[in-house]
Amino acid sequence: METTVDETRIVELIVRTLRALGEEGVVDLDGVEPTATTDLFGAEGLLDSIGLVSLVVAVEEALDDELGIRVGLADDRALSQRHSPYRTVSSLAGYAAGLAPAS
Repeated sequence: METTVDETRIVELIVRTLRALGEEGVVDLDGVEPTATTDLFGAEGLLDSIGLVSLVVAVEEALDDELGIRVGLADDRALSQRHSPYRTVSSLAGYAAGLAPAS
């Protein structure tokens, strides 16, 4: 029986990672408390391109460390999608969950 990764757990992991990067001064959260609907990248996003790269790398490491999931979140598939997986915390979590192998 195959099960999928719980997207809610990935949202929580991304929010925690984003908070940690904010506390470390790697990204400027500008007083925003991140949630699933937080805009990450784009016109209304919190992150510039360096901040996005930092978040993606940190999330990939956290997914591996905490959930045992090894995925590459920055690839041609992500960049070529009509709707960017980097728009919001939730869209990034959905993309990561979609890449995770079924267990």
